[in-house]
Amino acid sequence: MSRKNHHVVVLVLDGAKPLDVGIPAQVFSNRPSMPYELRVCGAAPGPVTGGEGLSYHVAEGLEAFEHADTIFIPGYREPATTEPPAAVVGALMAAHERGTRLAAISTGAFALAATGLLDGKRATTHWHYTKALAERHPLVRVDENVLFVDEGDVLTSAGAASGIDLCLHLVRRDHGVGLSNHVARRLVAAPYRSGGQAQYVPRSVPEPLGDLFASTREWALAHLAEPLTLEALARNARVSARTFSRRFVEDTGYTPMQWVLRARVDLARELLERTDLSVEQIADRVGLGTGANLRLHFHRILGTSPTEYRHTFSA
Repeated sequence: MSRKNHHVVVLVLDGAKPLDVGIPAQVFSNRPSMPYELRVCGAAPGPVTGGEGLSYHVAEGLEAFEHADTIFIPGYREPATTEPPAAVVGALMAAHERGTRLAAISTGAFALAATGLLDGKRATTHWHYTKALAERHPLVRVDENVLFVDEGDVLTSAGAASGIDLCLHLVRRDHGVGLSNHVARRLVAAPYRSGGQAQYVPRSVPEPLGDLFASTREWALAHLAEPLTLEALARNARVSARTFSRRFVEDTGYTPMQWVLRARVDLARELLERTDLSVEQIADRVGLGTGANLRLHFHRILGTSPTEYRHTFSA
């Protein structure tokens, strides 16, 4: 495989998040072992106000794109309410047309989506902003679970540290597993993480939009180990099953049984983190019956296995 130097540019926008900027800068740093040349630029040369109280001073403006093979767009603050500069959007589009690969970290996906290059394609961003990205750019197929999405010449990653997963993926794609593992060791990072970002969301059960059926939800959470049917939930709420189902969806965005399943998976997460109970014992305690059933739903909702989750999150 060719070791010809690959030119990487990191674009620093106003409000850029320090970790999001630092990850590609560190992964693709200029060093003898790396077949990459790194440059950092802004919309214009000079100071750039960053996020978290930091600022940057970049030596180059958008002219740095001219010879770039890959451009990284780190995340920045207030992506759902601010538009990237028109000059930046135009320069990204022109670079892509020349064959440059574009990769967004976290909320950098908003700037990439503004080019229209994600329309009709899968993309992701930090879980906190997935709904905002879908609303702002409805033609983008937002996947809220994955750590990153590779659509060939446009790539996106979830929040912050998943930028490491994306960068290692690109090193692996460009130069193979050996160099990717070498970089991972240098970063003291996992060469490959299983699962998606749903496992890092505080709860998979959504916060209720109102107080409708709050007491029934509380009752259900206290009885997850027992058989819970739509009829039992509706009976507790003292309405018909049809009315309960319709109004529950309006209030939470989930059907009653979807909500119960996610509540059971949430409880399983807590037990995996805080106890030494076996997967079979946990499955019984949360009302999922068997370990196989727990593994099935755990993977469908969180994109990982109970064993892998415990290894990652147990104290």
